[in-house]
Amino acid sequence: MEIEIHEYQISILRELLFKPNARFRDLKKVNIENDLFSFHLRQLLKYSLIEKKDGKYSLTTKGKEFANRMDTDKLKLERQAKVAVALHPVRKRNGELQHLVHKRLKEPFYGWCGSQSGKIRWGETPLQAAKREMKEETGLTGRFTLKAIIHYHHIHKDGRFLEDKYFWVYKVNSLKGKLKKKVEEGENIWMTESEYRKLKNVFATVDEVLEEFESPTLQYIDKIKIVDEY
Repeated sequence: MEIEIHEYQISILRELLFKPNARFRDLKKVNIENDLFSFHLRQLLKYSLIEKKDGKYSLTTKGKEFANRMDTDKLKLERQAKVAVALHPVRKRNGELQHLVHKRLKEPFYGWCGSQSGKIRWGETPLQAAKREMKEETGLTGRFTLKAIIHYHHIHKDGRFLEDKYFWVYKVNSLKGKLKKKVEEGENIWMTESEYRKLKNVFATVDEVLEEFESPTLQYIDKIKIVDEY
């Protein structure tokens, strides 16, 4: 559950970063009534971000992780880049390489095509996330080879900053299982290279994918992509 946190509560968390086991008077750095300040303390207790013992307050383990994302000078939570995996399954048919392309049927980027992808969950390694997403999104298993780490900045043509993402990109071959042609988030379609090239809105072109696949070493790539729609 995403926590909506008030600026007064951020102020309390900031104090506890520097003053473990603080009393009420140590935390009240804002000019508000005691009852209102007590309300914000109770909210933080409810969220399990702080705990109270022997009249003193301190951060919980959850609270330490949460507060660690704060800009302590500006008293706000920092926005951070998302981390995810991108999966590119391939197979040979009649001597020709085919790509399993995912057509996205979910906002944002509805209708765009590219690799199957998904967020790396808390506590997962990228490979664990890749195997889980592959099974969930395609029904397939295979051999995973990490080919690239790509940092994407998606920027709208009008200048709006849209997305900041890191992808661990895996080539997947030696596939086994029955393909899920359609899942809630989109369709999975086998395409030849020529069919892939005809697609209009793609997250990565065929040439970009092949360049990553053919590299003998792991690649790190920073990309700025200007898009017309989101």
